[in-house]
Amino acid sequence: MNNSQTQSLTNGKQKERTLDIVNRGLKKRYRAERRFRLYGLLAIVASMVFLSLLFISIVGKGYTAFQQTFIELDVYFDPQVLDEQSLATADYQGLVKKSLRDMFPDARSRQDRRMLYGIASSGASFQLRDMVLTHPDMIGQTSKVWVPADDDVDMLIKGHFDRQVAESERRIKDRQLAWIDQLSAGGKIKKKFNTTFFTAGDSREPELAGILGAVAGSFFTLVITLILSFPIGVAAAVYLEEFAPQNRWTDFIEVNINNLAAVPSIVFGLLGLAVFLNFFGLPRSAPVVGGLVLTLMTLPVIIIASRSALTAVPPSIREAALGVGASKMQMVAHHVLPLALPGMLTGTIIGMARALGETAPLLMIGMVAFIVDIPAGFTDPATALPVQIYLWADSPERAFVERTSAAIIILLAFLITMNAVAVILRKRFERRW
Repeated sequence: MNNSQTQSLTNGKQKERTLDIVNRGLKKRYRAERRFRLYGLLAIVASMVFLSLLFISIVGKGYTAFQQTFIELDVYFDPQVLDEQSLATADYQGLVKKSLRDMFPDARSRQDRRMLYGIASSGASFQLRDMVLTHPDMIGQTSKVWVPADDDVDMLIKGHFDRQVAESERRIKDRQLAWIDQLSAGGKIKKKFNTTFFTAGDSREPELAGILGAVAGSFFTLVITLILSFPIGVAAAVYLEEFAPQNRWTDFIEVNINNLAAVPSIVFGLLGLAVFLNFFGLPRSAPVVGGLVLTLMTLPVIIIASRSALTAVPPSIREAALGVGASKMQMVAHHVLPLALPGMLTGTIIGMARALGETAPLLMIGMVAFIVDIPAGFTDPATALPVQIYLWADSPERAFVERTSAAIIILLAFLITMNAVAVILRKRFERRW
């Protein structure tokens, strides 16, 4: 074998060794890529599992709050009790108690009667008062009226209380169980759709508590937030992106806007407490103050999203507008801003959804107060839906547990709807350049 053949054989072996090394490297890289994809898939699956468990837990605890237990009473609207001169202040609770005594005459002792009266909600008297004030001709007649049951009875009917435990370990006593079973056998106790949950304000009694006051407070607060944050945020973004000179001051402003977007929300609550309440003297627990605080918190998000939308508009649009004689203001107002508006709206909706779910800044300005009345304006005392959830979660009654979860379901429905609207707007109006 001559030298040329030997060298050719050596070169061939070196090429084979090089190919082997490359192939082994490729196989190793492919295995690493497959592992990376597997890790990503496992992360997505784990996230979906945890999210599903969270939703199942919330829905499982809260769906029963959309039903309420009612008791049918034969109420005699006694003319001696219902004096026409004082219908609003008559003893309607006495009418409820008399109806219960007529249904269960065996309850003679004071203790038995106290337990008997406890199976009906204290709100039954208010229901009778509203009926008489609306229809005064009912006085002197006997009518069948479905009144809300006490929250303990409601929990028993829904299966949240164990009847088999010792009497000393449950809130419903044996005599009350016997009366409830008698009502059930006679068809005088049943579950109905809980309209009170959607039409009433807060209450100390779980069966009378609703979310309308909190929803109204959130609505007024978000209206103030939207009216202030959207035009100010868009104007600031347009100025910084289209008109502001590039110098140290604009750089300083941009850095601070980006930093404000990451500031904890409770800091904005402290700012609102110090400025809007203590300095300006605005009314405490009012949606107008909540809207101002949430505006400060939402502005950085809207400005950043609006600037991104303006940046996405191609420079050729600006150059074409300026080339046909448009001024810079006309170029921005007639060409750039309409094209960037869908992205701005998407960022605004996402910012508003974040504001809807905030609790900490509203706690700092007093919107944690116990508010029974439904707010009718921007300066009326009010609370917000997340704060209402916080208050109910701290209540010891078992019935507030399901109402807390039900309120969370309503809040999640609002948030999902707002995010869905943002996605639809982006898909509907988004342009790819």
